Amino acid sequence: MNEFTSDVAFTPTVKAIQFRKGSRDSYARVEQRGGWRATITPDLAAFIEAQTSVFLATANAEGQPYIQHRGGPAGFLKVLDEHTIGFADFSGNRQFITQGNLEDNGQAFLFLIDYMLRQRIKIWGSARVVEGDSELTARLMPADYKARPEQVILFTASAWDANCPQHIPQRFEAADVAAALAERDRHIAGLEQEIARLRSASTEA
Repeated sequence: MNEFTSDVAFTPTVKAIQFRKGSRDSYARVEQRGGWRATITPDLAAFIEAQTSVFLATANAEGQPYIQHRGGPAGFLKVLDEHTIGFADFSGNRQFITQGNLEDNGQAFLFLIDYMLRQRIKIWGSARVVEGDSELTARLMPADYKARPEQVILFTASAWDANCPQHIPQRFEAADVAAALAERDRHIAGLEQEIARLRSASTEA
């Protein structure tokens, strides 16, 4: 049992390196104030459910790590309660590396990054694959999304932390850029119509 929630990442070896490199005191103060959050707050839930992309990290029985991307429309990640995140696992290349890893080693990690807002969230916990639950699959499947759900992944969060925006490049979703350009074009068209009206009024005068 960890003394602090951040001990899931700050192992004795990590803490020794922090001490050697001068950052241990600041992190010790964070620990004394309660450490990282262990439950999903409303703000975090809103952030999670707004994302269209997530990276899921697992490791096999030998400890070999593996990171897999999962994506979908905003809302494909659903917060089911203050500890649980669920999503439909769409059919892909059918290698099943993540599923195999989770059968041998349930520890998992979610990494979420919002390039537009330059925010990143790290969530430690465990995960499991649920097969054959049509009701849960229907609950988690995004409406009108053209993908075939293979199964469901349920992630149980035990600790999470937010990183600063340093070194995160700011990028924008193509759909957001297209919407902004369409709004600009509508505004320009309106201005051109107003200019034409004023010119016509001036000529008639």
